Amino acid sequence: MDTVRWTCTRFEDLTPALLYEILKLRSEVFVVEQHCVFLDMDDKDQGAWHLAGWYEDRLVAYTRLLPPGLTYAEASIGRVVSSPSVRRRGFGKELMEVSIQQLWTLFGKQNIRIGAQLYLEQFYGSFGFVSQGEVYIEDDIPHMKMLLSI
Repeated sequence: MDTVRWTCTRFEDLTPALLYEILKLRSEVFVVEQHCVFLDMDDKDQGAWHLAGWYEDRLVAYTRLLPPGLTYAEASIGRVVSSPSVRRRGFGKELMEVSIQQLWTLFGKQNIRIGAQLYLEQFYGSFGFVSQGEVYIEDDIPHMKMLLSI
């Protein structure tokens, strides 16, 4: 069984090496793989906690956990990403399960709102997220707001 080691770090406690690995993974997927030119650094990282999944000493999964009021009125999970090198191994599912639990540990059990890429609507739905509103375009990619209600 593959084991992922999880770390959760406030922005001010990120080492330069860890921040580099996070930004590299986000760029690998969001910019290169998805062919999307956008400004990833959006001034929300500083107020977020950073959940990182390590497998064989490599960063393979990541989310940022945002407190209520930073992006939405509710707490949020963003920049959900897993490395293409480990896809289809269940790490993405584990990433979301750990992200939800860690967010509730940090900010208390509450509703969670996300802005999901539309093609992942069923994936997020499997965790209890429900689509809300209309599809919108962000960085040339269709998105849908989704809410996990407690």
